[in-house]
This record gives sequence, structure tokens and C-alpha cells, in this order.
Amino acid sequence: MIRLSKHLIPKGTDPIRLVDYALDIFPTISSRSSLKKTIKRGELLVDGEPGRSGSWLREGQMLELVDRESKPPKPLDLPLEVVFEDEHLAIINKPAGIAVSGNTYITIQNALIGQIQKSSREDALKWPRPVHRLDAPTSGLLLVAKTAQSLMKLGQMLEAREVHKTYRAVVSGKIAILGEVNTPIEGSDALTTYKRLALHRSLKTDYLSLVELSPHTGRTHQLRMHMAQLSYPIVGDKLYGTGPLLRGKGLFLAAVGLWLKHPFNDEPLELQINQPSKFDALLERESKRWAAYK
Repeated sequence: MIRLSKHLIPKGTDPIRLVDYALDIFPTISSRSSLKKTIKRGELLVDGEPGRSGSWLREGQMLELVDRESKPPKPLDLPLEVVFEDEHLAIINKPAGIAVSGNTYITIQNALIGQIQKSSREDALKWPRPVHRLDAPTSGLLLVAKTAQSLMKLGQMLEAREVHKTYRAVVSGKIAILGEVNTPIEGSDALTTYKRLALHRSLKTDYLSLVELSPHTGRTHQLRMHMAQLSYPIVGDKLYGTGPLLRGKGLFLAAVGLWLKHPFNDEPLELQINQPSKFDALLERESKRWAAYK
């Protein structure tokens, strides 16, 4: 059994059920359904004992996420771009349209097998593990752990908000040059800041804005929900959007920047990738159509 992460429930926390509390605490748990399955497998401990979905938590209790490594993933032949790799961790450029993990075969977890070198460290994981989540339709930088210590430390850094991420998105409408959204999501604080990088005319939505988004909290679907709440939904968002879906083009949201201190040598890791080419193609096409027909 490998201990992946731990969390001490802070003072002042009102009594709350485990299933309602843990999703926003452990970044590797991607959804409420996966949380329930984690609890059912006995991999979420409360004060050292397996928790139950209906368990009531209180301040001062210790939560631990563990992995019993019972069943290895089935390798998936899906080429991945490895942006960074050493003995402790790797960072990949996740393609859009693929879930990070889950009960399906086509996942990033399965695709990592054979593409990330096994660590030579004594606590090397049997297979590499994604450390946090990206929505299936979102592309971009994804942290992967190669050792048990790395998996735990990176999880702790994410919980302490010591990993900083930036995203690019195309949103419908003429958004302000700078701004923030500080609207709770499912009762939890959620803060997103944004900066408009470019503005293009569009026959479909009058304007399209290219924006840089910085989540200061890690709520599920935070960026997509916050942009929709501002009435500037991300283009291609089938769940929260009201703008154009652009058949076959997917969601126009990508994690393009990642900054953290290396968990073992404190050296800064700052990675930046280009936004997907479909962003530029969309903005150029819409600008040309506006010029031609207006």
C-alpha cells in the first residue's frame, strides 16, 4: 500500500460528510463518482481506518489517500508529448478529448505505460501516475509522478496551492481587458483571474476574445463555470456554453503554463507551451469572414 496524500481537517471546519468534503482536497480524484469508488475500495482513510461515504468528519481528523496498486493499467498505444522528465516526475502535453483516468480503456493513465521511463529510485511506482486532473476536453500540461514520494509531495504542493497553472481559452464576446471571478462553486471558495490577450470580430458572436486564465483554486470545471457565469462562455463548451460549438473542434481551453519548485531540489520548474493551432485557425478564420461579409 502506498500513501499518496494526507490532509488534516483544519480548526473551524463544520461537521461534513466525507463524500462532500474530499473531492476538492485530493487533486487526483477527478469526479464525485470516482471519489465514491475510491471510498468503496477502502483507499480513503479517516484516522487510519477506511472511511465511508456517509462518515461525518470533524476538525482535527486526518484523511489519507492510499493506493493498493492491485491492478496494473492496460497499456494504450497513444503517442504523448513528454515536455519534461527526470527520475522523480514527468510533465506531458495532454491531448484534448482524452480522460486522465477512469473506468474506460482510452485514458492518459493507460497511455503513460511504456512512454514514461520507470524511475531507478527505491520507491519507484510500478507505473507512472497523473498527479492532478484536467477535464477530458481540455488539453495541455499535466504533472505525472514516478515515485511514491513524488506522488505524495506533489499532491501536498497542489493542496497548498504551490503549483501555479495558466490556461489559454477562446471565449464568446468582448471580455474586459483584466478581471476576476470570485464566485463559490458548490459551496467552496473559487477564484479565477483573467487577462484578454486579443480581440477578434466574429459573424457568429460579434466578438471572440483570446484570454489567459489563472485559477487560484482548483474546483472541478472552475474555469468553464466562471467564464459562463460572466456571460463569456468558452467556445465549444457543451456543458456550460451558449456560444458556437464548432462541430468536431472540441473545447477551446488549454493548460499552457506550469510553474512549481521541484519537490526534491527546490529548482524552479517553469514550462510554457504554445496554444493549440486550432485557436489561431479559428480566430483568423472568423476575422477574415467578418472582413469579407461586413
